[in-house]
Amino acid sequence: MFRIVLWEPEIPPNTGNLMRLTVNTGCSLHLIEPMGFTLDDARMRRAGLDYREFADVRLYPSWDAFVDESGPARVFAYTQHAEHLYTDVDYEPGDTLLFGRESSGLAEEVLSHEAITDRLRIPIAMNGRSLNLANAAAIVIYEAWRQTGFVEL
Repeated sequence: MFRIVLWEPEIPPNTGNLMRLTVNTGCSLHLIEPMGFTLDDARMRRAGLDYREFADVRLYPSWDAFVDESGPARVFAYTQHAEHLYTDVDYEPGDTLLFGRESSGLAEEVLSHEAITDRLRIPIAMNGRSLNLANAAAIVIYEAWRQTGFVEL
């Protein structure tokens, strides 16, 4: 369905939660190193429950390795520094949804990479600062899936 990409994730429970989400929505999860944990981290396993064995998880040593190996057609990068909203896109199966690290988001060299189709943002209230990574990804994944008619898996 969709490729969910985490660039240098730092917090294991977010990745565990996203493993559960990707299994339940038919997405694959792509992790770009370095990460702030290992895939056998107990906190990640706890958040992911037994979904790890069912999740389609792929690991890449760098952003460039991900682009070279997966050759994504359309890559949407989610950042609070974007003009367009995540709902402004007509999502298609196979789209890549790219999220940055929890502490600082996506680096400028990733955001400006030629593989990026568009930068998108999720609106938050005036006094808000940021959303939890797994929650932000869930918002986007379900919007993309809704737009594609909740295609049966």
